[in-house]
Order: sequence, then C-alpha cells, then structure tokens
Amino acid sequence: MTSLSVVAVCGSLRDESYTRTALAYALDAAERAGAATTLLDVGREDVPMYDPDVDDQGVSELLATIEAADAVLLGSPVYHGTFTGALKNFHDHCGWDEYEDTVVGLVATAGGGSYASTLEHMRSTVRGVHGHVVPEQVGIRSASSKFDPDPEAIDDRAISDPDIEERLRDLGDAVVRDARRFATEPCEGTAAADD
Repeated sequence: MTSLSVVAVCGSLRDESYTRTALAYALDAAERAGAATTLLDVGREDVPMYDPDVDDQGVSELLATIEAADAVLLGSPVYHGTFTGALKNFHDHCGWDEYEDTVVGLVATAGGGSYASTLEHMRSTVRGVHGHVVPEQVGIRSASSKFDPDPEAIDDRAISDPDIEERLRDLGDAVVRDARRFATEPCEGTAAADD
C-alpha cells in the first residue's frame, strides 16, 4: 500500500508555539501509523495577504503540499474566540482544489479555558472547502501549563497531562485511519465521475 501523506498547518506566529508542539505530537502518531508527515508552519513561511485579483501570490508550492495530502491537521491558538488571522489568511488561499474529500483534524490551544468556538469556526471553514473533519478533535485549556521543557521529548517539550497527549495521538491515528478509508472507499460522486 502506498504511504499516506499527512500535513499539519500551524497557525501560530509565536516562536515557542504550543500549537506547533501539539501538532508535532499528532504528527508523530500519524507517522507511527504509517503516514509520511510534514509540518507547515505559516509563521515561518512568506504568506502574503490573500488577494483574489492576483493570480500568483507565490504560495503555489504550499498549496500543492495541501492538495497532495491525504489528511491535514489544522492547529491554532485561540484569539478572541476564534482562530488566528495567520491561519485564516493561509486558509483563504486554499479552496476546493486543496481540500475536496480531504480528511481534516483540528487542534486549538487556549491561554485560558475556552476553545469551543475556535474549533467550531475551523470546522465551518473546512466544510466550506469540502473537507471532512474527523470527530476527534483536541482543545487544550491553559496551554502554557501543559508543556514542560524536555530535550528528550517531541519538539523539546513533554506534555504534562497524559490525557492531552493521548488525545493528540488519537487524533493523529484518526486522520490516518479515515484517510485510508477514503483511499479504499471513494465517495459515490467521485466514483460516478470516473465512470
């Protein structure tokens, strides 16, 4: 069986991003489940503001990475009850070509206690480009207290709450599981179009 590809998109601009670390744990689980993995950190990429009047904004390689993925993990810190402008801007560059029938997992990291609306907004935007969000999702409250420096751990940080680590790993497993299902059981509309 051909290896599946899982791409994580980190929507945080913070150098020491908790979101990036959380995604790294989910990617590690996806890799252990047999997927090839990539972390796309929008804070470290040159992503201009989306302009529909400009044909080539220099992000075609990033978009091709998303389009080629069998599954995508989207992660964002909670900013004012929603996801970051950095992730929204990158997502604005994407469309059906990138997400049609792609399995998507969601991660939100909150400075305080609320992340539900952030996950809901992310689900809505993924539905808008025909992606399929898995039921498993991870919200992390008080994220700064959930990660401890550890040079032996993934992204040099250990997760202090074993439940959160388990949920992140379950998410990585879930996107691989569902991407495999999509690869072997294409949607009826896709099969009909191929006839």
